[in-house]
Amino acid sequence: MFLWTMPRMDEKAVSVENPPVRAGTREPSWNNGLDYRALFDQAGDCIFVISPDLTVLAVNPQAGRLLGYDEGELAGQSAAALLGLDKSAWVRLIFEQPTRRPFERSLRRKDGLFIQAEMSSSAVLDSAGAPVCVQLIARDVSERRQNERILKRNMRAQSIIGEVTAMLFRSTNIEGRMPESLELLGYAVGVFSCVIFEAKNSTLRIRHKWVDPAVPEFDAEAVLNPFLDSLARFPDRVFTIPDAPENASSVPGISVLAVPIQGALGMWGFLGLFSGEDRQTWLPTSFEIVQTTANLLGAAIERTHYEETLRLSERRNRIIVDALPDLLLRVDRSGRIFDYNASPVHPLFLEAAVVIGRNLIDLWGDEVAGKLLPRIPNETLFTQPRMVDSFCLPGRDGVFEARLFPLSKLEALILVRDITEQARLDQMKSDFINWASHELRTPITSAILMTDLLRKGCTPEESEEYLATLSSELNRQKNLINELLMAGRLEHGALRVEMAPLDLLPVLKESVSGVKPIAKMRNINIRFMPQPQPCVIWGDRSALHQVFINLLSNAVKFSPDGGDVEIGLEQTGKEARVSISDSGLGIPPDALPHLFERFYRARNVTAADIPGSGIGLYIVKSIVGELRGGIHVDTEVNKGTKFTVTLNLVETI
Repeated sequence: MFLWTMPRMDEKAVSVENPPVRAGTREPSWNNGLDYRALFDQAGDCIFVISPDLTVLAVNPQAGRLLGYDEGELAGQSAAALLGLDKSAWVRLIFEQPTRRPFERSLRRKDGLFIQAEMSSSAVLDSAGAPVCVQLIARDVSERRQNERILKRNMRAQSIIGEVTAMLFRSTNIEGRMPESLELLGYAVGVFSCVIFEAKNSTLRIRHKWVDPAVPEFDAEAVLNPFLDSLARFPDRVFTIPDAPENASSVPGISVLAVPIQGALGMWGFLGLFSGEDRQTWLPTSFEIVQTTANLLGAAIERTHYEETLRLSERRNRIIVDALPDLLLRVDRSGRIFDYNASPVHPLFLEAAVVIGRNLIDLWGDEVAGKLLPRIPNETLFTQPRMVDSFCLPGRDGVFEARLFPLSKLEALILVRDITEQARLDQMKSDFINWASHELRTPITSAILMTDLLRKGCTPEESEEYLATLSSELNRQKNLINELLMAGRLEHGALRVEMAPLDLLPVLKESVSGVKPIAKMRNINIRFMPQPQPCVIWGDRSALHQVFINLLSNAVKFSPDGGDVEIGLEQTGKEARVSISDSGLGIPPDALPHLFERFYRARNVTAADIPGSGIGLYIVKSIVGELRGGIHVDTEVNKGTKFTVTLNLVETI
């Protein structure tokens, strides 16, 4: 573009070497110190001298350069063709209105293009008033008009950017409104496509795109891919691609402007603009508008990601809180409850609407609340965590612990955990330790006593009695230690059974033989009528021997003196069922759910002071499970108990 700033020449000035004059007038002096030819040649404006028949008589060098002609080429050409007007229009425009104000017309260049020019004309008349020639002065205003169009477009673009910004930041769905925003931007800056894309790790990802419906086949990725390495290497630079490869898109002559956007969480992206015009010299104003838009879009994207991150964090925290088995309270210094969260299965669960707004003292009483919120100076109340190890609440079953964690100087979080089961296990462990200490010490004490008696000398009868007692106590200690070792192996998964076909009858007979001496001491009769045919099952002889020894020992131990223990065996089409029944204490209903737990002993057994470790049935249940069998209990207090073990017959496997 060109911008010419020379002043207009006088309307009556004649710009040829021998200018015509009005008839009857005195010829102007050419020797008064002025070189009119020099003024004509050196004028900054374009000067044309045109005859009445619209033939170009003369032009100055500036006019030739503007229209692309060499010196002398314009002389003799039609002025109407240069200005794109027919003869009649020229006559009206120039000769019939010789004193009119400046006007604008397009001048045709030699290459066929048109240049916008501001023109003024003055006619040279003869003495009769007839036109001799016309002096036409033209000034190129193409660049000015282009700048005016750019200014208007930029003002419109800024207005649209303001609308886009307001629309995005008012919207609750920024991601969904992004294509619409790109469309408005595209129309504002005069491009046919706008995209927001990322270029990272040799990968191009277009996140948002708008393409003018007039070019629906346009592929932005094909245009950008050849430059992916440069874009990824310098994510903070502005890139201009004045001439994209022709084979990259069906749209010819594409120029690209890529402006960096700093997205959310430190991720970089670009705003890409695609123009079908020659944009090799993207104007600074265009850069500013696009950069401003990129900043606004980046802020909107960052807000979207930030809000999504917050929502995700809130959902994650809510899921974590809801998954906790504990009860959560948020309280202030006075104990007023602001937030409440608990699973419906928590023993202290109440509806949140019932709890929020109440005071902790009203909820749990002064004793518990006073330990969590003691009466100390306010400024030191929420400076360190507090804990109530265990407490019970009136009208509520279970044992609980509470921990207070300060959130600020004004608020704290209280976590309440149900430790009923833990307290029960702790009590069981304590009972087991006490029992184990007693059970291990008693046989040792008896053995030491028998040894001392034997050492002091005794009759053969006494010696036999002492040795029998010593052997019994040592065997008792050995059995207890074996049970403890077996429980440890089960606990750590170290117990392995080897499944093999075996006849169940010999295992049962061996187990009965092992328990008979104990039963005989208390005159207890073990009744077992084995069937004549074999009962072949899948099992492990040693493990099954442990199962039946434990069940038979319990039956003998819990039966009254002179009572009966009965063993039954039956086969169905798929299973073998071994039942062991006694006529002893029976098991209370509340003990049944815990019967096969480690170290558990029913209250009536403890009250009767019947010795035992509380791990025998745990071992039985674990071994039967390893053998893919089952165990069932039928019991009635003070009438007896029946254990039924189910094992798989070989034919069913």
